[in-house]
Amino acid sequence: MAATDNAVWREHGTPLVTGSGSGPLHGVRLAVKDVHAVKDHRLGAGNPAWLAEAEPQPAHSWAVAALLAAGADITGIAQTDEFAYSLNGTNAHYGTPPNPAAPGRVPGGSSSGPAAAVALGQADAGLGSDTAGSIRVPASYCGLYGLRPTHGTVPATGMLPLAPSFDTVAWLARDADTLARLGDVLLPRGGDEAPFRTALVAADLVALADAGVREAFGPAAAGLAERLGLRIEQVPSLGGDPAERAVAFATAQAAEVWECDGEWVSAHPGTLGPGVEARFARAAAVTPEERAGAESLLHRTARDLRAAIPDDAVLLLPAASGPAPLIDEDPDRKAATRQGTFRLTCLASGAGLPCVVLPRMAVDGLPVGLAVIGGRGTDRALLALAGVA
Repeated sequence: MAATDNAVWREHGTPLVTGSGSGPLHGVRLAVKDVHAVKDHRLGAGNPAWLAEAEPQPAHSWAVAALLAAGADITGIAQTDEFAYSLNGTNAHYGTPPNPAAPGRVPGGSSSGPAAAVALGQADAGLGSDTAGSIRVPASYCGLYGLRPTHGTVPATGMLPLAPSFDTVAWLARDADTLARLGDVLLPRGGDEAPFRTALVAADLVALADAGVREAFGPAAAGLAERLGLRIEQVPSLGGDPAERAVAFATAQAAEVWECDGEWVSAHPGTLGPGVEARFARAAAVTPEERAGAESLLHRTARDLRAAIPDDAVLLLPAASGPAPLIDEDPDRKAATRQGTFRLTCLASGAGLPCVVLPRMAVDGLPVGLAVIGGRGTDRALLALAGVA
């Protein structure tokens, strides 16, 4: 696979941007999702019409600047699903990045380009974003490690917003050590002790996954708990009704998406791919009453979920409802997989909680991640957990 594959890279260099030349990330090759500002380069958001109107960025995003200062080099600006508003990893304009862990299948989105670059060995780590699973789903589909941090922990300055109440800077890597090294630079100090004693498993969440994932999840969760010395506690449910929570999250997210990008989309008809265009059409139709009701439900479920996960506990669940769908999968089956996965990923997103994805499961030889959600501010402890898991 050529390093200049347009489905993976929008811009590529050797490197594209050189880091400080020293520091804890010296020698790390970084793929930057095309939602982060890179100084003197345009921000494309996965859409050629947006890119055509873009001016070179006057400064790096906060995360890009921090990683460059720590010694990382930017190998290139990697593709994203349009406006980061998708979970599959397909782009109607630039194509679907390859998934070497599951050939012929999608890489997951919207951090599809960074995930493909890392999985292909063209980068050591990928800097992306995660609003509703945009790091966690690609990590799951491509057999990678990924972290969505506590909401607001890492400054999102210079990152294109999608839904600011849920947007996080996020990253992925092939190994836990590299994931943690980026975290050591991006996360605030403190909270790196490993206080966990209990692993919660909620039956209603596991039930959202396909049969093959459910079968693989039990042994994977038990093995992880044994390795870490955690006691597994089975509970019937956490965070309210999964279907109601997912609808509320999608509604609240869509309202914010339309606030961020609706004016541009309205002024540029016909410039979006069909799936993203349909999501924007639904976003445009959200009423103030629907938004208020959705946000109220989310606030209640977020409060209940945070209360249900003590400081010394983590919640284990599948990172996705199944393995990566085939690129040419039947649309109805692909939509069902997306729906099941969204019901899993929106749990941490709605509550603003950190979540690390571990490549711990396989279904018919295809990777599926094991997600570990911790309490607010336990990001470093989760990375430490990943390192010994």
